[in-house]
Amino acid sequence: MNLTLPPGNFKAYLFDCDGTVADSMPLHYIAWKKALGECNCPFDEELFYSWGGVPPVEIVASLNRIHGLNMPVVEVADRKENYYFDQLPQLKPVREVIEHLEAQHGKIPFGIVSGSTRESVVNSLNTLGLLDRFDTIVASEDYQRSKPAPDAFLLAAERLGVAPEFCLVFEDADIGIQAATAAGMASIRVPNPLERRAAGTIA
Repeated sequence: MNLTLPPGNFKAYLFDCDGTVADSMPLHYIAWKKALGECNCPFDEELFYSWGGVPPVEIVASLNRIHGLNMPVVEVADRKENYYFDQLPQLKPVREVIEHLEAQHGKIPFGIVSGSTRESVVNSLNTLGLLDRFDTIVASEDYQRSKPAPDAFLLAAERLGVAPEFCLVFEDADIGIQAATAAGMASIRVPNPLERRAAGTIA
């Protein structure tokens, strides 16, 4: 998997966390299957990846609507997070993204812009030894409108003091790319594990 950056004079990099910096999506899916299985709620893998970047409570609420269920939204989302935390020792970084991060570290500011909770982001980055690389973290608690709305990316740019047109976004989810575009930012898409598996680049 090669990541070729678009041309531009970028003064900040904004990274999604799960599936972009951290190769965590397979672990999140296992956690979702376990938590939702306790409620007899199915969650198709393709649907899971298409919802990359959606906050956990929104995922549970959407599944309730789809399947006519009444799962306790916060409780199920919290249970899923705890199942993910149990798997953190298995977490690895997305190497191709880290290469770009390390190449510019100390030269321009970095931000994390995630649909996950702050606790989840911090735990993932701590596990990977990368938390100190980022100048700001925008997590699901920090905004009202989630991706594909541009709010989270715009907030990160504001915190870093960099105009949106000088920010480059690294994202693995389509809704994240849409959010970056809506924010007036250039972006590069990181193939998710489902796509890499189909291309034969991972087992």
